[in-house]
Amino acid sequence: MTEEATSEAPTCGPEDTGSEPAQAPPAEPSRDGAASESTRSPTPPEPASQATAPTAPAAPAATKAAPPSEDVPSAPLLLAVEDVSDSSVTVSWEPPESLGRLGLQGYVLELCREGASEWVPVNARPVMVTQQTVRNLALGDKFFLRVAAVSSAGAGPPAVLKQPVHIQQIIEPPKIRVPRHLRQTYIRQVGETVNLQIPFQGSPKPQASWTHDGHALDAQRVNVRTGDQDSILFIRSAQRSDSGCYELTMRLEGLEAKAAIDILPWHPPHPPSRSGPAEKPGPPSSIRLLDVWGCNAALEWMPPQDTGNTELLGYTVQKADRKTGQWFTVLERYHPTTCTISDLIVGNAYSFRVFSENQCGLSATAATTKELARIQKADIVAKTKGFVERDFSEAPSFTQPLADHTSTPGYSTQLFCSVRASPKPKIIWMKNNMDIQGDPKYRALSEQGVCTLEIRKPSPFDSGVYTCKAINVLGEASVDCRLEVKASATH
Repeated sequence: MTEEATSEAPTCGPEDTGSEPAQAPPAEPSRDGAASESTRSPTPPEPASQATAPTAPAAPAATKAAPPSEDVPSAPLLLAVEDVSDSSVTVSWEPPESLGRLGLQGYVLELCREGASEWVPVNARPVMVTQQTVRNLALGDKFFLRVAAVSSAGAGPPAVLKQPVHIQQIIEPPKIRVPRHLRQTYIRQVGETVNLQIPFQGSPKPQASWTHDGHALDAQRVNVRTGDQDSILFIRSAQRSDSGCYELTMRLEGLEAKAAIDILPWHPPHPPSRSGPAEKPGPPSSIRLLDVWGCNAALEWMPPQDTGNTELLGYTVQKADRKTGQWFTVLERYHPTTCTISDLIVGNAYSFRVFSENQCGLSATAATTKELARIQKADIVAKTKGFVERDFSEAPSFTQPLADHTSTPGYSTQLFCSVRASPKPKIIWMKNNMDIQGDPKYRALSEQGVCTLEIRKPSPFDSGVYTCKAINVLGEASVDCRLEVKASATH
């Protein structure tokens, strides 16, 4: 699981001297070198002008790596920038391939500003994370980053970003949010105020400009005020000359967004008797029901005498069932003055009404049909076809025969069988070929073709062969079975 650390950017500039990154201890000089240095007279330091000043390459050169050692870790892998904002940068990396014999103590992230040669540690102590965010950066900062793995023996070779990180302001493209009620023509009566508040987005704040039909606004009639989040267009007293398309343009760093709003101030033909934004049209002057056939009704009406001093957008046609009395819209913004209403329900009676509509809305009242459109049920004539009666007569046949049965003395028992025949057959029960009809010891039943013979409290004397015979005009059939009544054991 990747952990993340947050650090503040070091405050040293390009000329500041930062602390050196943790490194492996340098190798000891040889004895001969040490002796020669002790016998050699000390030489004064060279002047600063003669010293070789480090030049800033495209990426700052890493300090000379220490000789390979198995005690220090290798360089971290896959160092990359995850995110850059206007005040922070987030980098991530993967652990090194070799952690060293002494183990890993953490990572040190270092920063070198463009033009400087010193690497400044971002975190004072090694951190055991593979993602780190550097915050409190200033706009315009440009710097390199590197990270090294650290053990108790020192820091391993660093991984350096190939490209510098540049902190720039994040530009949010401008967007205009036109309110829903302004997406259609905005109608005001002459003399009323026009106050349009249009919200927008963008960072930094975009520049706003308004035009009227492609021309600059008349500053004596129209006032514009633009804030941080919206632009307001205000006309104190609207006139007919203020009609047209007003376009708002937001520009930011070569990006722009536009929104157009249509405004229609106008004067009603007569002084208004009520307060409102504009005049609505009158209803159609007349309406009549032309014809009713099947599930359809044809209507015709005349245009209104008063159109509201503006062009009609059409008519709205509604229907109502006499049973419910509820009105349902059938047609909207319908331009012709005749129409056919279909899919009416058989057996119902309907009324119809028509509203006029202009840019101000529907007329206050509607023209309603005086007579009802009754949808009659069509006469249904049954067409009979020749019917051939089928003869279902058949001779008796048993579909379920009698089964041999064993019974206990003193307990009633029953024999069952089923027969099919048409017409209904006569059922005769026999014992040992002797008719037992009328004997109170037996009860015979026949229902839905199922024949039942009940023997009340049989005794060994009732053992024998029982036969069921079915007879009708077409023939006869019989089935038999053996009944055995076991005698009671004697003590």
